[in-house]
Amino acid sequence: MRTSPPTVTLTLDQLATRAASLIPDGGRHILGITGAPGAGKSTASQAIARKLGSRCAIVEMDGFHLANRELDRLGRRGQKGAPETFDADGYAALLHRLRTSNSTVYAPAFNRDIDESIGSATAVEPRTPLIVTEGNYLLLPSANWREVRAAIDTVWYLEVPEATRTERLVKRHSRFGKSSEAAADWVRRVDQPNADMIAAARSRADLIVEIRW
Repeated sequence: MRTSPPTVTLTLDQLATRAASLIPDGGRHILGITGAPGAGKSTASQAIARKLGSRCAIVEMDGFHLANRELDRLGRRGQKGAPETFDADGYAALLHRLRTSNSTVYAPAFNRDIDESIGSATAVEPRTPLIVTEGNYLLLPSANWREVRAAIDTVWYLEVPEATRTERLVKRHSRFGKSSEAAADWVRRVDQPNADMIAAARSRADLIVEIRW
């Protein structure tokens, strides 16, 4: 039986310093940052990138959102953000490519202003030794998401109090156009079931991190 991963409490600067320690002498390390929606994955990843500069690149799972027109075709637009609304196989393939490529690799990124992914938005240079990939579903045990986990060397799970996390989510959805009522409904109806699923896989992480904001 898998034991529970260790838990540490770190500031963002300490988190970045710990990430820097993963950089190998030659070669490349892929660090996954995961956690429920609103856990602070993007903030943590950006803190690492700021500290490490050219030694780090961020690759977003959110870049692999299916396009809105495809979600409409599949009848899944109302579940956008759930595991089945991502191209998990494409994400896994890119991560595996990053492990071995000796040339520049282009990754997509998600633009919240237009609510769509933009292809080839992030250039990952061959000499970049640390790739930080962040997203909700890095630890899911289902078949296509297992391939994602297999491509990542280390995964850190961010743990945040539920009240803090849901407050952040409501503010985020409101900032991008939803009314406060619609934002709260989306958090309850879409984000929370996803959060429960993510938390159920937390034991598959290498480390649990509580950020001291």
